[in-house]
Amino acid sequence: MRDGHVHTPFCPHGSTDSFEQYIERAIHLGYKEISFTEHAPLPLTFSDPTPHQDSAMKLEHMDKYISTLRELKKQYKADITIHIGLEVDFIVGYEEETARFLEEVGPELDDSILSVHFLSCGKQFFCLDYSPNMFAAMVDAFGSITKVYEAYYETVLQSIRADLGRYKPKRIGHMTLVRKFQKQFPCAKEMTNHILHILDEIEKRGYELDYNGAGVHKPLCLQPYPPDWVIYEAMKRNIRIVYGSDAHCANDLHQGIEVMVKEVLFI
Repeated sequence: MRDGHVHTPFCPHGSTDSFEQYIERAIHLGYKEISFTEHAPLPLTFSDPTPHQDSAMKLEHMDKYISTLRELKKQYKADITIHIGLEVDFIVGYEEETARFLEEVGPELDDSILSVHFLSCGKQFFCLDYSPNMFAAMVDAFGSITKVYEAYYETVLQSIRADLGRYKPKRIGHMTLVRKFQKQFPCAKEMTNHILHILDEIEKRGYELDYNGAGVHKPLCLQPYPPDWVIYEAMKRNIRIVYGSDAHCANDLHQGIEVMVKEVLFI
């Protein structure tokens, strides 16, 4: 059992639960591996569009984050394998800065995820999973829910194809995150072809897929990212699937498991 997507007390929009609380709970649940994948610092020239600008860890905290995890790896090596990781944002127009950051920090990492949280319309960026109100503003800016979905999947595709250097993350995070508020903002257009195209690109490059349980307990989503049919399509392509709780507190570990595809969770 492995959890490949876990946040930490270094997350400014998460909880203050300690690393030890996450680790002890993971051990209690029977996990053999855990990847701490804190939100990587955003590019210095990028302005976080969330009200409190708390989407990611601050750059000045990186050294402490890594050194703390190094010590915990030693402390718990007999009980669980701990991976030092990051969840890296792909932001259109900031590829060079992201690549430079990865070149610096990459040698310190055991694991990483590449995710899309930010979409741009003109010169304005939105955080697509921040709140229903921000999603509504994004729909107004793009002109329709369908256009938001299309922009999201196109950006995910760009992230897969982007040249971010030798330390580019090889696992694609919560690839259907745009569905987080789907009960309030249902998409009228079927996005099957967009999703299959993304899976084909993941397969071609030998990348992995984050099978993320967080959406199961989001009241306007109620399904994992991605949903089951996408997982079965990924399995047909022999794409490596890695469960991620996307926990932002220790009690979030193991979330979503009860409704996720068991064939890929416990092998």
